[in-house]
Amino acid sequence: MTAAAVRRVRADEWPEVRALRLESTSDPDAAIAFLETPEQVAARPDDFWRDRTARAAESEVAAQFVAEAEGVWVASLSVLIRATGQKDHLGRYVDDRRADAVGVYVNPAYRGTGTVDALFDAAAAWAASQGLRRLTLDVHADNARAQAAYRRNGFSPTGVTFTGPIGPELEMARPL
Repeated sequence: MTAAAVRRVRADEWPEVRALRLESTSDPDAAIAFLETPEQVAARPDDFWRDRTARAAESEVAAQFVAEAEGVWVASLSVLIRATGQKDHLGRYVDDRRADAVGVYVNPAYRGTGTVDALFDAAAAWAASQGLRRLTLDVHADNARAQAAYRRNGFSPTGVTFTGPIGPELEMARPL
């Protein structure tokens, strides 16, 4: 298997962003990993994906990283910087400016290959370059595989737990 190369998305790659999001929300574990369904992803208009991808490619407050192997996108992770007082993706107010990792997905064939580690390294480097000192994420309490991958990448529970739209979750953070 060819190692996947990680990079930030480009604005014109919205069809690939949409396709990978559709793949990720169709994964058997999607019910405890993503807030969207495949039907919701498929129903979004092209302009939504153009705008989302352009922001993820060019913004100073959002970035999406992809892992590509032999021309095929096999993984993705996005980082959203939240300003103090802003609401996060779950509608919670942010107490202090922070970087949230969201939408973490690795194609099953690339799980256990270090692909997610490379994604987190890229995300952490970008967040640090934006002046952040830690990267946070939320993970479903029943998603043991994801929690193990996050721990391997330097994340630890912050003690914050809550019930989100997909059930019980915990917050994890990694210093940058």
